[in-house]
Parts: sequence; C-alpha cells; structure tokens
Amino acid sequence: MPEISSQPFTSPRADLSASDAGAEKSISSSARGPDPSQLSCPRPLADHPHIVLGHGGGGKLSAELIEQIFLPRFGAPSDHPLGDSTVVALPAGRIAVSTDSFVVRPLFFPGGSIGDLAVNGTVNDLAASGAQPLYLTASFILEEGLPLDDLVRIVEDMARAARNAGVRIIAGDTKVVERGHGDGCYITTTGVGIVPDGCDIRLDRAQVGDVVLISGTVGDHGMAVMSRREGLEFSGPLASDTASLSGLVQALLAVCPDVHVLRDPTRGGLAMTLNEIAQAARCGIEIIQAAVPIDPIVQSACEFLGLDPLLVANEGKIVAVVPAATAEQALNALRRHPLGQRAAMIGQVIADPNHLVVARTAVGTRRVVPMPIGEQLPRIC
Repeated sequence: MPEISSQPFTSPRADLSASDAGAEKSISSSARGPDPSQLSCPRPLADHPHIVLGHGGGGKLSAELIEQIFLPRFGAPSDHPLGDSTVVALPAGRIAVSTDSFVVRPLFFPGGSIGDLAVNGTVNDLAASGAQPLYLTASFILEEGLPLDDLVRIVEDMARAARNAGVRIIAGDTKVVERGHGDGCYITTTGVGIVPDGCDIRLDRAQVGDVVLISGTVGDHGMAVMSRREGLEFSGPLASDTASLSGLVQALLAVCPDVHVLRDPTRGGLAMTLNEIAQAARCGIEIIQAAVPIDPIVQSACEFLGLDPLLVANEGKIVAVVPAATAEQALNALRRHPLGQRAAMIGQVIADPNHLVVARTAVGTRRVVPMPIGEQLPRIC
C-alpha cells in the first residue's frame, strides 16, 4: 500500500513556458513528491481479513477497527465523543483496583477464550477483596496476521462476559506488532470496584480455628487448556471453569459478612493460594485431601500427565476462609449459587510456626503441600 511522503507535492503552473515545462519534467519524482494519480486511501476494514500493521498506526484503519469491531460490542458513552479518557461516576466507598494481563495459548479452548478470561480474571480479583466490580479497561496487543474473525470472536466473548458480570468496559487501546512477535493477541485489563463499608477481607486475617472452603472442583481450567494445546483426548470432555465470581461472592457475604479471606486460585492452583494465606497470616493450614472436589476426568488427565491437581490453575473458583461458627451457613450459601453447587469444606487453619500447608491423605498420613517453584502449565491465563 503506498504511503504519502512527508514532502508536500506540487502541481505544474498553468503559465509555464515550453522550456519551463521540459525542465519541470526533468525534476525527479522524489524531489516533487509522489504522483497524485498514484495515491490512494487505505483500503477499508472489510478488505482486510487479517490484522495488518496499519491497524495500529493511529489512522483510518485504526479508527475503523474501533468503530466496526470494538464500539458496537463494548458500547460507547452517548453524551460525549471518544477522547483520551472516560469520565465516570463512582458510588461512595473505598475503591478496589486490579490489573492483569492474559497471554493464554491457544486463544480459544474448551469452555472459553482469552476474551472471557480477560474479563473474568480481573472481575474475580476485585470480587476477592469483597468489591462490587463496576468498570474495566482493556488494552489489546494484536499480532500482524491475526484473522479479523478471531478478533471479533474474542471481543464478543469479552462483551458477553462483561454483561454477565455486570461491568462496563469503558476505555481501551490497541497496538499491533509484527508477525511472529505476539502469538495472535495479548490482553491487559484493569478493573475498578467499590468495597462496601465494614468489609475487611485480607490474606492475613486467617485465624487459628477458621474453616477453609472451596467453591467447586479444582484443576478444570489448566487441564482444558493443556488438552487443546497438546491435542490430547481423554475419556470425557474437559472444559475451563472460567466465570465471573462476583455474584457468588456477594451471595456468600450476604450470609457471612465476616469472611476473613477470599482468594481465586489461578496460577499455582489451590496449593499456591493456601500457601500464600499461611505465609501472610503466619499460621498453618491442614486440608483433607479426599475432601477437595476434583472432576474424575481432570483427575485422570493429571495422573496421565504426572501433574498434581492441587497445583493446576482455576479461573472460576474461590477459596474462602471463614470463622468456624459460620462455616455451615457459608457453605450452604455457596452451594445455593449455580457456581458453587460442588462447594466443599476442605480443611482448617491451625497453629504452626513453620507456616506449612499439609494434606491428610486417605491412608491417614500427612504430606506437605509445597508452594510451587514455577508453573506446571505455562501460558494458561
């Protein structure tokens, strides 16, 4: 596609003499600028089935990308034109802010995509502080060659996830990198929510005697991504658990407002989350291994690959540490919600100067559940 030179181009004067006209013709095209007859406007978005570098150039193609793909799905404020920032109103209360980046490979996997993952992941980080999520911003790093149909699908997944979570995507940005430098699409999201008065949820609030709850089966997301990435098939379907947990958390807080700790066990899985709580609260945690809900297909897949399901990532589960006196009510509140039907009471907080997480096995022994050194499954969120 020709680009307009930075040098201004000129037109021959009507009163040039023949000799002048000949001299004019001898001037190189580089000095005169491009021939206007050879210039053309960028082709419209419909003519590009894939992302091209021009989509990140800030010109007509960038504008069409926003106007034809993002705005129809995310919406735009109707009371003022698009600008460099969005002005919104916030209710009274403390503000919770969270930022996360998503580089999952492949972009689409059983049960979800990088699109709904980008929304749900940030919404869940806000919900884990007890906040009611309100707004999201989204930044896209797009790779040259990404099919536009894939981008449309990602954006539609994001829009649907935002509607389900009750949040608005109010600002964003796009950049394009050269082919081979971006794995199709990376997304960074920032979320803003409001924490209600009286809500005090922190990792270091876990106390000896507290009960540990999990809202459902563990390891679903990581194994779903791995199965698609490696082309593995098991005895049944594997699907990611990616979901917004805001409604589940609000249902829990309505029954048990004095929740001490909430955490979504993403990278590093349940093992990482429990170790983070133990370290922050300077206590120990003992879980009953058989009480941790694991889908049989996930269990089989983990055994086949030599993975510990306690270390595999989740994207739609919440760990709650609650006072023992309200543990039954909290468990029932989780189970009444569609996302918490397989919630379970899996352990308790204990006194331990070493701040270890241990699991009581089916044969009565106890094993240490260590904090993972790295990721068993990279690029799963």
